[in-house]
Amino acid sequence: MELVDIEKLLERYFNTETTLKEEQILQTYFCSGKVASHLEKYSSMFNYFKQSKNETLAKTIHLKSKDTNQQNLKWFSIAVSIALLLSVYMGFDEYQKHQKRKQFEQIKASLQIFTSNLNKGNEALFEVSYNINKAKEAVKYIRADKKSMN
Repeated sequence: MELVDIEKLLERYFNTETTLKEEQILQTYFCSGKVASHLEKYSSMFNYFKQSKNETLAKTIHLKSKDTNQQNLKWFSIAVSIALLLSVYMGFDEYQKHQKRKQFEQIKASLQIFTSNLNKGNEALFEVSYNINKAKEAVKYIRADKKSMN
């Protein structure tokens, strides 16, 4: 394959636009040993890819059984349910306390208004009482004058 085609394929490879067949062509080219000097920096990458295909893991992997996962999921869901119920209960209790405080404040405000109005009424009654007493004194003077006139 020509060098220009290899450069185009390499550019497409880095843009993730190549097919598996084109990637195989690139790997064959870079592993052949006949690589252009300005493309030699990519040889080690393709050689690594070729070697890594043959690597395997020697250790055995122990997976947890499904039963353990399901049992853990059951306990987790029970714990979440208990936490949810507890938070709802505590939230409802706090809401009730808030409602009682709110009612207390409303009653307190109403009583303050009532007391203020009652005090104004008392002041008015004292003023009326004072005026009535003044009027009685005036009536006494009028009667005394009337007697003295007779």
